Amino acid sequence: MAFIITLIVIGLILLMAELTIIPGFGIAGILGLASFIGAIVLAFTQFGSVVGFCVLFGALVVCGVLVFFILRSKTWRKISLKQSIGEKATASPGDKGITVGMEGISLTRLNPAGNGRFGDVTIEVRAEQGLIDPKTPIRVTEIDGLRIFVRPVEN
Repeated sequence: MAFIITLIVIGLILLMAELTIIPGFGIAGILGLASFIGAIVLAFTQFGSVVGFCVLFGALVVCGVLVFFILRSKTWRKISLKQSIGEKATASPGDKGITVGMEGISLTRLNPAGNGRFGDVTIEVRAEQGLIDPKTPIRVTEIDGLRIFVRPVEN
């Protein structure tokens, strides 16, 4: 009977570790369930159906009570996300005031991408064709989503 109780305790420990410490459902959860099932099967085979059902009922009650107290504890509040993300990672060129036809200067070599400055806004741009050297006047020719295509200003 001690081995059956040991299996149930090991199963509880592994399942609670899976719920609180280890993310996802993995090896600890599977081993915990296997330990529970092994203890119940051993109780049925060694002591008969009456003791087997008592062990099954007791294991389910103990597991339910433990899960209830774990869910009520402050553990879940510590590991749960409380803030929502309300902003985009990158603002769109329109939000920064970049429009088609706007002129600026390339800060780095556009090979084909690099940095350009339009007024006091520095932003990543892509050369429409070829390479553009640093400190070359550029003009926005197209905006496709977050990508800004430029070409050198012809004098």
